[in-house]
Amino acid sequence: MSGRILSHRLAPLVRTGRARHLHNAGSRTGGLLRADGGAALRGRTWPVGSNGIHNVPTVRAFSFGRMLPKLALKLVRIPAMFGGATVAGVAYIQYQAHQAGNYAIDVFKQFGESAGNTASGIFESIQNVAEQTQRGWENTTGDVELPEWLQKILRLDEESKSRHDGGGGKEPKEGRAAAAGAAAATGTAFGYEQSDEDDLRDDKEVAEDDQMMLLTRKMIEIRNILQTVGQSGSLTLPSIVVIGSQSSGKSSVLEAIVGQEFLPKGSNMVTRRPIELTLVNTPNAQAEYGEFPALGLGKTTDFSSIQRTLTDLNLAVPEKDCVSDDPIQLTIYSPNVPDLSMIDLPGYIQVAGHGQPPELKQKISDLCDKYIQAPNVILAISAADVDLANSTALRASRRVDPRGERTIGVITKMDLVDPERGHDILCDKKYPLRLGYVGVVSRIPQTTALFSRGSGNLTSAILKNERAYFSAHPGEFGPHSETSVGVSTLRKKLMHVLEQTMASSLSGTRDAISQELEEATYEFKVQYNDRPLSAESYMAESLDSFKHSFKAFAESFGRPQVREMLKAELDQRVLDILAQRYWNKPVEDLNPPMLELDPLKDLPKADPDSLYWHRKLDASSSMLTKLGIGRLATTVVANALRNHVESLLASSTFAAHPGAHKQITDACTSILNDRFFSTSDQVENCIKPYKYEIELEDSEWAKGRDNAGKVLKEELRACESAMKHVEDTVGKRKLRDVISFIDKVRRGEVVLEGNTASGAGGFSAALLERGREGLFLRDRAELIKLRLMAIRSKQCATQKNKYYCPEVFLDVVADKLTSTAVLFLNVELLSEFYYNFPRELDSRLGRHLSDAEVERFAREDPRVRRHLDIIRKKELLELALQKIEGIRQLDGRSSQRKIDRQQAAKESRGGWSIF
Repeated sequence: MSGRILSHRLAPLVRTGRARHLHNAGSRTGGLLRADGGAALRGRTWPVGSNGIHNVPTVRAFSFGRMLPKLALKLVRIPAMFGGATVAGVAYIQYQAHQAGNYAIDVFKQFGESAGNTASGIFESIQNVAEQTQRGWENTTGDVELPEWLQKILRLDEESKSRHDGGGGKEPKEGRAAAAGAAAATGTAFGYEQSDEDDLRDDKEVAEDDQMMLLTRKMIEIRNILQTVGQSGSLTLPSIVVIGSQSSGKSSVLEAIVGQEFLPKGSNMVTRRPIELTLVNTPNAQAEYGEFPALGLGKTTDFSSIQRTLTDLNLAVPEKDCVSDDPIQLTIYSPNVPDLSMIDLPGYIQVAGHGQPPELKQKISDLCDKYIQAPNVILAISAADVDLANSTALRASRRVDPRGERTIGVITKMDLVDPERGHDILCDKKYPLRLGYVGVVSRIPQTTALFSRGSGNLTSAILKNERAYFSAHPGEFGPHSETSVGVSTLRKKLMHVLEQTMASSLSGTRDAISQELEEATYEFKVQYNDRPLSAESYMAESLDSFKHSFKAFAESFGRPQVREMLKAELDQRVLDILAQRYWNKPVEDLNPPMLELDPLKDLPKADPDSLYWHRKLDASSSMLTKLGIGRLATTVVANALRNHVESLLASSTFAAHPGAHKQITDACTSILNDRFFSTSDQVENCIKPYKYEIELEDSEWAKGRDNAGKVLKEELRACESAMKHVEDTVGKRKLRDVISFIDKVRRGEVVLEGNTASGAGGFSAALLERGREGLFLRDRAELIKLRLMAIRSKQCATQKNKYYCPEVFLDVVADKLTSTAVLFLNVELLSEFYYNFPRELDSRLGRHLSDAEVERFAREDPRVRRHLDIIRKKELLELALQKIEGIRQLDGRSSQRKIDRQQAAKESRGGWSIF
């Protein structure tokens, strides 16, 4: 509708004085025309030539500009509220589903309980559903991240409210974020819960707490380094030693500080060894985990598994001892713990129980006295329902700290006594402690939810339980009551006290480290000439030295050496065949020997066509060629290689390393076993022609004749040497008499009657045994002399008379077998072994060993272990000294900043102005 038509329609109404209708019409349009605007229309005279509609556009434009944003904001809040409620509902359902899973597991575990108890528990849980839903909504709204469009709308609303309220100076967004980040870095470590109560610390206090945590962490690192050195009692930094009786709540305090149930529990005495607990704050970590450095179990995120491990380690102490001073080292990494170094000790007892040694009470007292000596801080745990005069922990601390300068008293179970009584205990003047008392309610609260609590961090639940109790009695435990209460307060006090105690002992520790470092440096220079050494370099040097020795052996042990070794073995086999087929037999008894139709001494005069000597030589040759030359030759060479490797190991550094020695031996055996059967088959196949026919050349016969003479001479020397040994044992004259007697008996000149087992002819059985041995050696030597003469004769000069010279013929056959076998042994066995053995060494001792295995290898040698220990000690002492200097510089800069701030404050107060 155009403005002209509208003005004509409104003109009669205006002229008749009905302006009230115009105002009412504006009111029905949804409030776009305000009531005071209507009053202005009624009370003002319009100029000549104008009508009432002239002011309408101005009024409408002004109303839209002011009211549209507010209207839009109100309209948007409705879906935002629904969206937020939906997100919260989904998060709550997810939380309850997780709790339902944990509850289902608990139901299976508690299936044997009575139905009445289960029903009553369910009804009690249902009664708290409404309360839990309210808490879930509050927690969810604090944790759920709102959509970006909703955040913008709510932020716009907050800014509009701040402008409407006239607050011109708002805090910048970046400043708030930085403050929140600084608070979060230390808030969880000190026990602040941002979702329940605000962190009231200012930026200055947050920065000081952060710096304190940094200093404490660095000093704990130095303490761990000094523990690793562990060779001097002066090289130490203080820890917090936790003592208390078995029923004082000692474990609950430690678990409240950590926020996890991890300590061993049981009806009997479970803690039998000191637990050196190191807490490391990890603000950016997403998970909590523990490590046992001495056990090498890796990261363990399941604290129930840590609890089982601690229980097993403690119960490993024999019942007859009950306690041991061998500590268990445990490190816990978590964003919810402060940086602390604590030692948990077995609890004091009053009377030894059944099955425990009578001296157990004194053993526990002595163990605790060992750890609570200066400079350690004592955390004396006492229960509120026990008079301090009867506190075993306070009595023990008074013996070593009579002035109470390094003892913190912790009063547990504060909710079991009246608030007035608890206040009096914390303010006790009869047993004053310079560090004061802290009251806690550290037991883990039982969940009242429909489902079980699950395996989350316990700090929040414990702090809520404590706040609920202490805030209910503000007169006794409030901010103005001069008492210290709460686990968060205890955490902060422990960090401050440990940091101050460590800082105070830092100078003395630095001097002790410097002295130890000078001694280690002097020892390193005098004993080892400043020669650097590491486990890796020692392993590499040892392996390289052994491979160089093996290379030299491989160059010196080739085909000629194999041939000589195999020929010597076959020469011995030829002698065995000759002895079996031609030579005399050992004298077994005193009976006359059987007559030989064709003795060896008659061989030079035998008929050249005699079948007896032909068949005898053919059988002897067949025994040699069908001996299994392939297996024999391969075994001989393989054994030689093993023996050479063993000799190389005996002269190398690996002789002091049983593990590496076994690895090298196994590598050698593995390669030889892999090649053994294929090599022996190849050798056996190549000598098959010699099993049926052997062709000889004159040069081979001449060579065999010379070698046979050498072999017989060696055998003659061996017989003469054995005969000389028998003569030295029995006596030359007596041996001659015994041999003469045996000769007569064997020739039938002397007849023996009865059993000769006990002796005969006046000679004992042992002497007769020696006589028979001497007789055999005498005849063998005479026979070899005859055969040497035969070999040198013209009859054995050519191969035509080979049946007259079996020694020469068998030697030539053995030489042919040796030459043929060596060719395949060199290719199939030696070359493959020389190629694969160094690579197998690298595989077993080089690339695939872990750092721990290399370190263990190097420390097997006592000399190398001492060398590595002095180098490691020197490096650790230098590192500790470097860290101490860094802490001193950091502490110096902090002190200088404090002085600068104080100076600036004085100048600002004492300055002048023109006013």
